Amino acid sequence: MLRQIKPRNARSKRALEKRAPKVVENPKKALFLRGTTCSQITQDALADLYALRQVHAKRFQKKNPIHPFEDASSLAFFSDKNDCSLLLFGSSNKKRPHTITFVRTFDYKILDMLEFSLDGESFRSIAQFKTEKVPVGMRPLMVFAGTAFESPVPNAFTMAKSMLLDFFRGETSDKIDVEGLRYCVVVTADEPAASEAAADDPAAKPVLRLRVYTIRTKRSGQKLPRVELEEHGPRMDFRLGRMKEPDEAMLKEAMRKPKTTEERTKKNILTDIMGDKIGRIHMGKLDLSQLQTRKMKGLKRERDQREQDEDEEETVVAQEKPKRKKKVKA
Repeated sequence: MLRQIKPRNARSKRALEKRAPKVVENPKKALFLRGTTCSQITQDALADLYALRQVHAKRFQKKNPIHPFEDASSLAFFSDKNDCSLLLFGSSNKKRPHTITFVRTFDYKILDMLEFSLDGESFRSIAQFKTEKVPVGMRPLMVFAGTAFESPVPNAFTMAKSMLLDFFRGETSDKIDVEGLRYCVVVTADEPAASEAAADDPAAKPVLRLRVYTIRTKRSGQKLPRVELEEHGPRMDFRLGRMKEPDEAMLKEAMRKPKTTEERTKKNILTDIMGDKIGRIHMGKLDLSQLQTRKMKGLKRERDQREQDEDEEETVVAQEKPKRKKKVKA
């Protein structure tokens, strides 16, 4: 049997309600972890990603002896303990240097994982760019360029696109303020190798280039402003490594949309400027003989019927009278 936690006070009750499933879910939180061996380049990359996601993120500084693709139970424990559905685990060793593993969970269970191998030579942190920093809590524009992201068959690149969208998405909103669009994230994938032998080589796989730009609007002398992009940082180049695909049953459950309890729009009902409801009714053909009139003696149906009978009798008598013959002079 599943263990059900009963709240002991109002504070714990609010905490459980906050973590309970909802029709409109809370923004996903990201948890940043590091392994026992983690290079300085990987730590700087995690710090820059944490700065871009600082409102909905947590960061641990201690070393954790975790191997995600061998045993991910510790990651599931951290996800449940901190109420985070996204985890970024940084590690570095001789065989796989400067790796960042993206992990997604559903119901505090591991859904899928993907390993990003960072290129240490081309990496540039945010501090190395002398530009105006983006305020905390801003949501970016996302641009994905490359044929690798358009594959109809799910692969590592489509999973990377989905994970990056989940990471940078933030809160869901119906309205967008143009003034709040301050920066954009551009992810470009190189063209895949043409030959099958080169495609199997890990070094020949397409490289993902992640760039972050600040959006600046300047005067153009027209109604629309001139838009310029200035690199903000960080600058990262990745190669995709190991991956763990999601279970079909768990993915189907995670993608299921709940039934909304919103009231459906009713037909033929409008609201005018004053806020009053106006309804339109469709009726059949009216029988005016059954129309209710004022209760007056002169408008009673008995009198109308009697007058109509008298008129009919007069017409019958007039038809029965013989016609007079005209006199003809001899």
